[in-house]
Amino acid sequence: MTLAPSLSLNDGRSIPQLGLGVYKVADSATDALVAGAIDAGYRHIDTATLYRNERGVGAGVRASGVPREELFVTTKVWNTEQGRDATLHAFDTSLRQLGFDYVDLYLIHWPVPAQGLFVETWRTLEELKADGRARSIGVSNFEPHHLDTLQRETDTVPAVNQVELHPWLQQRAVREYDEAHGIVTESWSPLARGRIAGEPVLDRIAAKHGTTPGQVTIRWHLQLGAVVIPKSSSLDRVRGNFDVFGFELDAEDLEAIESLESGYRTGPHPDTM
Repeated sequence: MTLAPSLSLNDGRSIPQLGLGVYKVADSATDALVAGAIDAGYRHIDTATLYRNERGVGAGVRASGVPREELFVTTKVWNTEQGRDATLHAFDTSLRQLGFDYVDLYLIHWPVPAQGLFVETWRTLEELKADGRARSIGVSNFEPHHLDTLQRETDTVPAVNQVELHPWLQQRAVREYDEAHGIVTESWSPLARGRIAGEPVLDRIAAKHGTTPGQVTIRWHLQLGAVVIPKSSSLDRVRGNFDVFGFELDAEDLEAIESLESGYRTGPHPDTM
């Protein structure tokens, strides 16, 4: 069975580079989807408190028959649960929903700078890492200035920064900052919520390699050196998203995809969320 390669994290652990995102997957359908994805070769599942499907993720992991220690599961603390006490409660709830003793990666979902709580929340994640219940800790949707604040005021550099990243929003400044500070960049909305459909550049590259535009885009993320977590409620699509290790984009392909940058976002800017 083909498995995705892993990237090294700054805390000495590693993360599978291709994972399954389960945003907007109904909890009742998540267990079968996760079990099927693991059977297809996925070893990394990304959920969050917001998604309300942690119970299904845990059930799917158990149904897969793959030992827990061979899988990498991420979840996140939501904006309304920031602050030390609320974060500890949220984390305990996530573990209970998942049915796990630990998570592999725990993220702050958004900085929400207007709340002024992300530093306190990050210190709480440091506590969770110290006691081993969160094996690695990171952030999501943090801009370089948010990361600078953590660097000034706390002791731990995030292992991962998960941000919206796709051909129309290539996040060069964030990726460069992350790389300079030993932070792995992870892409959410990697297919721009379907915008890839009908894009002539991606259609042409897909025809050249005998693949689909979605597979081309996922391959692009991998060759950027990012972790990528495409989501789908269709197990056939989930399997297709994993079939990206039999071809490689060349310099001409990469240059053509680079030309698609436009600053287009599918979600809010982190400073205004």
